[in-house]
Amino acid sequence: MTPVPPGRGTGAAPAAGRWERAERLDAARAVDALHARTGVRLTLDGACPGGQVGAAYVRRADGHRSVLTWRPHASAEEMRAGPLAVAEALRSAGYPAPATELVAQIGHAVVIVQELLPGTKVDRLDHRTLDQVLDLNARQAGRLADHPGIPAVDLHLRDDGAGYCLHEPLRRHNRRSAALERWVAAVGADAGPRMAGTDAVHLDFHPGNLLASGGAVTGVVDWDGAARGDRRLDLVTLRFGIHAQETDPDVTARLDDVLDAYPEDVLRPLWAHMSLRMVDWAVRHFTPVDVEHWLDLAERRTG
Repeated sequence: MTPVPPGRGTGAAPAAGRWERAERLDAARAVDALHARTGVRLTLDGACPGGQVGAAYVRRADGHRSVLTWRPHASAEEMRAGPLAVAEALRSAGYPAPATELVAQIGHAVVIVQELLPGTKVDRLDHRTLDQVLDLNARQAGRLADHPGIPAVDLHLRDDGAGYCLHEPLRRHNRRSAALERWVAAVGADAGPRMAGTDAVHLDFHPGNLLASGGAVTGVVDWDGAARGDRRLDLVTLRFGIHAQETDPDVTARLDDVLDAYPEDVLRPLWAHMSLRMVDWAVRHFTPVDVEHWLDLAERRTG
């Protein structure tokens, strides 16, 4: 899982090289460390497409294929009690989330091996896929009502996240980003730090984490940041996700109509959270042009 949504980075140097960048998965080292820790021998079978932090396909001796991911600066206990519990609660209700096959603490990071679901990454959101996504999102409603111990989403509108949602890069990058950070902080002053609600929230719900085959969505992957809260955040995340892609304007307009129907006191903190996430990530990892790209979207709802 990447703790932030995907950017549209050009591969050029980041806009501000002084900012710390996210650690990436070293799959070969993770596989060796996992064997030393658990005795389970896995063979690398290639990198998974997309993502900013990394995931890899792995294979057991009997040919069974899985997906290996990691979460730096986390504990296995927290992952089992939080994100992995969210995915399992949904999966047990028939939602296409992957089963967890192995979890291990490797130094400061958690290495996770999960079921390889069928299908390929969704490269372009169309009307048919959006219909299915809206249905999936509806199925997340109230799913964690019986799981009060699962932590709630922290929007980080007034403080920094662990490697993401950092405020200082926005304050220092330029006048536009500094103005956005002031707006985010003002929204945060009126909102609680943690999200209310009993919905399952994916937290990284963008097309790159959707799998499909023959036009049917077959899986939702990368639940490593999942938590309890308001499922509508996932559709705001999706809106930011399609801003990084070529998407049919009619599809974008449909999703905007869905967001427009949210009460303002609901939408503002969700939009502020995603604006902070994406602009901060672009400042630290991509180019000034990319930063402006995300500011253009963020500012559409800051009035």
